[in-house]
Amino acid sequence: MDLENQKRVKEFAEKYGAENLVVILGAAEGEAAGLAAETVTNGDPTFAGPLTGVQLGLSVFHICEPEIKELVDESVYDEQVGMMEMVLDVDDIISEMSAIREEFCKYL
Repeated sequence: MDLENQKRVKEFAEKYGAENLVVILGAAEGEAAGLAAETVTNGDPTFAGPLTGVQLGLSVFHICEPEIKELVDESVYDEQVGMMEMVLDVDDIISEMSAIREEFCKYL
């Protein structure tokens, strides 16, 4: 997660309260999604950004997870995500995201 997005997430958490935010990721790999998820839950693991040492514990999901997919209008999902989902290792992404949520999320 780039430094600008870390800054935005931190500002939103301060403004609206961490318990009121849900982060939706769209990374193409489980490892990349996990790194971004860890950043918004446990703090920036690279120690380079605004979330270094900041444990927000935010709820975080990937757009391809069933919990999120079922909330999105099917035609919009197909148009925006459908093609990419066909080439993703969705099981790996779900596994990575679940592990991060179990370990670091405070708000589910």
